[in-house]
Amino acid sequence: MASSLISRQFALSLQKNLWLSAPGCRYVSKAAPKTQVEFDYDGPSMKTSVPGPRSQELTKQLGDIQNVGAINFFCNYDESRGNYLVDVDGNRMLDIYTQISSIPIGYNHPALLKLMSNPNNLSTLVNRPALGILPPENFPEKLAESLLSVAPSGMARVQTMACGSCSNENAYKAMFIWYRNKERGHNTPSEEDLSSCMINQVPGCPELSILSFMGAFHGRTMGCLATTHSKAIHKLDVPSFDWPIAPFPKLQYPLEEFTRENAQDEARCLEEVEDLIIKWRQKGKPVAGIVIEPIQAEGGDNHASPNFFKSLRNIARKHGCGFHVDEVQTGGGNTGKLWAHEHWGMDDPADIVSFSKKLLTGGYYHKDELQADKPYRIFNTWMGDPTKNLLLAEVLNVIRRENLLEEVTRSGKALLNGLYELQAQYPGLLSRARGQGTFCAIDICDDATRSSILLKARDKGVLLGGCGDRSIRFRPALVFKEYHVDIFLNIFNDVLAQHK
Repeated sequence: MASSLISRQFALSLQKNLWLSAPGCRYVSKAAPKTQVEFDYDGPSMKTSVPGPRSQELTKQLGDIQNVGAINFFCNYDESRGNYLVDVDGNRMLDIYTQISSIPIGYNHPALLKLMSNPNNLSTLVNRPALGILPPENFPEKLAESLLSVAPSGMARVQTMACGSCSNENAYKAMFIWYRNKERGHNTPSEEDLSSCMINQVPGCPELSILSFMGAFHGRTMGCLATTHSKAIHKLDVPSFDWPIAPFPKLQYPLEEFTRENAQDEARCLEEVEDLIIKWRQKGKPVAGIVIEPIQAEGGDNHASPNFFKSLRNIARKHGCGFHVDEVQTGGGNTGKLWAHEHWGMDDPADIVSFSKKLLTGGYYHKDELQADKPYRIFNTWMGDPTKNLLLAEVLNVIRRENLLEEVTRSGKALLNGLYELQAQYPGLLSRARGQGTFCAIDICDDATRSSILLKARDKGVLLGGCGDRSIRFRPALVFKEYHVDIFLNIFNDVLAQHK
């Protein structure tokens, strides 16, 4: 295996080599040896079509046990390294989707392997506590080293959870509890509150709502589904709440050519938000909170300007609504900052910020006033996993030590510039290249062509993901370098040339 791992000599040669591609689309790598990740492979290597025979066999076996409709292929995680995912048929693919944007520093990072092999960490691995009632001795210390060390501006409290959906679900509950206590003027429920909630009736189960946005994705659990509006398959046949849904801006690209039109569309959406808040109050279902993603990911990588989010924050304050920023997919560094909302330049960006994916554990940060007022109100058995906090602390060390956020900014610029060039070369296929850091996307002419491009790219050794109606999204690990961008762009160019 050592012979197949990338070496310093190869990194140096990448600085000089010209990666060949179709005429008019050539990329020169600018890899720097000092930032070389030596646990990476030197490129994709494909032995079979994907899924290969072994993957197909395992899919059939698992199909006798559970639904396998979404499975792409089975993986050999022991052999996967850095930016490369290896499947059970020996195919090695450059992974620019990273387990739906959830791998922070690549596969089998040496720092994490070393951490997990430390005998002092065995207890954390073996004993998973019910954190809400019996946390381990070092839990406050580990939270300080990990999550609190990167807390959003104005927040010193964090509640750990297991995943993105349960993080958002409990964040909604926190906003409802906070809002209801404001209405009462105190936090002591009446006897009527206590009895009526047991039969799902008011006033104990109040008619409150959460305002969300068309195109949003906040999870697949019941409350989250009421705020998810990206794909019908997520919501079909599941009862939901009568909660307001506002339009999200539809920016036109390139941004500099549509400044006026985009500002007008954002103003239209903000006006609709205020109208909906007033309308739902009149309906007797006041908006307790607004939830929004800094970039709508699942819904199609939809962006809005910092001014839009600043104005939305002010609207929430004006109407007494909690403001919940869902950073489950955008958090963790892919935008070039640890939190995407940092790009807004606000001292007080939110009341609640939820996270998961690249942060390895789920949970949400919150203002003091959104602290649960009684035990067991925000609660489940595990409420997270101390092992993930341990891993996250080391991930953050690696990010700082290797200046990975700066790396993301460089790689993201190279990726977006490459997408701009390909977009110009294939105007009938590609449009609306956009992104922040390596959190990028590009639109394909139609859904069928997108599906074909994704499969052809996979067969050539590049894993990508779709989002929205016809977008391809890029979600690499933070160790994705400029020479990985070059490898991708040349393979992607070959795929596009077949469709030209």
